[in-house]
Order: sequence, then C-alpha cells, then structure tokens
Amino acid sequence: MPLYALFRPLLFGLDAERAHRMTIRALRLKPARAAPASDPRLAISVAGLNFPNPVGLAAGFDKDAQVPDAMLGLGFGFAEVGTLTPFPQAGNPRPRLFRLVEDEAVINRMGFNNGGQAAAFERLLRRNQRPGIVGVNIGANKDAADRIADYATGVKVMAGVARYLTVNISSPNTPGLRALQDRGALAELLSAVTEARPVPGPPIFLKVAPDLEPADIDDIAEIVGQQRMDGLIISNTTISRPPLRSRHAGESGGLSGAPLRDLAQARIADFHKATGGRLPLIAAGGIASAEHAYARLRAGASLVQLYSALVYEGPGLARRINAGLVELLERDGFRTIGEAIGTA
Repeated sequence: MPLYALFRPLLFGLDAERAHRMTIRALRLKPARAAPASDPRLAISVAGLNFPNPVGLAAGFDKDAQVPDAMLGLGFGFAEVGTLTPFPQAGNPRPRLFRLVEDEAVINRMGFNNGGQAAAFERLLRRNQRPGIVGVNIGANKDAADRIADYATGVKVMAGVARYLTVNISSPNTPGLRALQDRGALAELLSAVTEARPVPGPPIFLKVAPDLEPADIDDIAEIVGQQRMDGLIISNTTISRPPLRSRHAGESGGLSGAPLRDLAQARIADFHKATGGRLPLIAAGGIASAEHAYARLRAGASLVQLYSALVYEGPGLARRINAGLVELLERDGFRTIGEAIGTA
C-alpha cells in the first residue's frame, strides 16, 4: 500500500484548506533535494524552454511561491506558482475549498487569496539560479479599478523571476474576470501584456476557461495569434455541474478533478483545430494517470498540468505518470513524447 494511502484518512479528517496549509508547511520543512532525472524520451521544447518531462504542477497549489523546488523534487517537469496579484488579498470568506470525495473532485471559490507579488518576487529571486522551470501565474486584484493595468503590472514585476508567465483570466471566483475573454477586452488585455513584457522576456501563456462556445474558441485562437502569445493553457475550473454524488455538489465555485476530464479533453481538441496546431497548448483538468495525460498529448497538447488529482493520488503521482508515459510511447512505437503530440 502506498504510504499516502495511510495518511489520506487523517488529512481528509481535516477541513480541506487547513489540510492544504499543513501540506505546504510540511513541504517547506522537507530537506531540499535535486529533481529526479527524467527519461530522455520525455524531454520536450516548448516556447523556447526545455522541459525535462511534460508533467507540470498547475497553479493554485503553491499560491505564494513557497515550495516550487520541493514540487520539482517530486518529479514534476515544471511548477507554476500563483495566482499572484499586485497587492495582497484575503480572498473569499471561508469555507471556500471542498473535497468531493465520491467524485474525486474539488470545488473552490478561493478568490485569488495570496500575499501579493512583492513577497513572492523575493522568494523566487532567492531560488533564481537553481535549475528547474518555475512559471508565475498572474491575476488582477478583486477591487482593481483597472484590471488590465494589474496584468501589465504583473508582467513587469514578475518577468525577472519567471521562466514563463501565465495570464489567468479564467477563474470563476473573481466577479467579472472571465469577461476579459470577450473578443474586444481580450485584444486590449493581450496588447497591454505584450507591451509590458521586457525584451528579452519570458514566454507568456494565456489560461482560458473550459466553458466556451465555438465562436469564443475561434475568437480566442485568432486574437492570441495576432498578439503572438506563446501558448494557451486549457483549462481552468468549470462552472458547469455534471452529475455529482458528493454532499458538497451544490457549493458555488469552480469544479476541478475527474468530472472536468471529458470537457477539458474536448477543449484541447477544439483549440488544436482552431489554431491549426501552430500554437503550443498546455492541458489541465482531470488528469490523474498516464493514460489521461497521454490522451491530452495525442489530442494536441505539448504539456500537461495537474493539481486536484494530488489530493486523491498523493505526492508520487508525477513520477507514476512519467513512468506510464514511457510505457505508452514504447507500446505505440514513438521514440519521443514529441512524436506522439497531435496524433489522435
């Protein structure tokens, strides 16, 4: 029995947010160790960055950039911290994080709770010379008079300590934020973000919601091409509610985990088609096994990210997915992970 299976009942006996804080605290106390070597067949270059393997930690786990190196040490090929806003904010009232155990899912309405970009910048500056790809996810403060200006600020402030930046306009927990995905607002936002990026500067990815209509997908694909974004992360949590069994099913917020899987898989295929395969895609949502990750890669993703599955599968998940990906490549006759991308 995996060690995590012994500890999981203890963690699940705690409020979900308290358990998460304890996990971050334990990871901070954990002795630092180098990331394990990845199989060379899993290495891939995306947006000018050389990833040792395609399995990344999604934003939301390490909101304040406290443990990126500890997560890289668990076998992740990259770690994304945040979402970070220009100023600290407390987020939404508690309780705001719920495990849906029967559904292997999570609902959150955290609301970009974080200690602000300045504090995270100092932490990331101290680890800046260490190996490993750490991306920074940026957002706008809830009470910002000009949210586009907040994103431009985030790019300027965090560019020096981020191997890549993610513009997060797809959280459902900041009122009105997803409106920035609309055609006119998105063009204005990405223009401001591009202008704010220093030269040379890190790649910039845009993170979008899964709850999009076909016309939205076409608009986003066109605008990110015009603005020369370096990639798309698909997707954030969903406000839709497929059939759920948990007593927490009626909670408001974004749903992640297993029930998001099919929707997020469909969105990867949609965006792969809409972009003609010309733009790197990073897949997130419901990935809990090598088979799930492989399906996303074959549908057109170059990288995958996960978070909610860690709650149920434990800290060894990234290593298990990477080992399984190697087996799947061998089964299908691919020499590298890059050969498998978009072959579905």
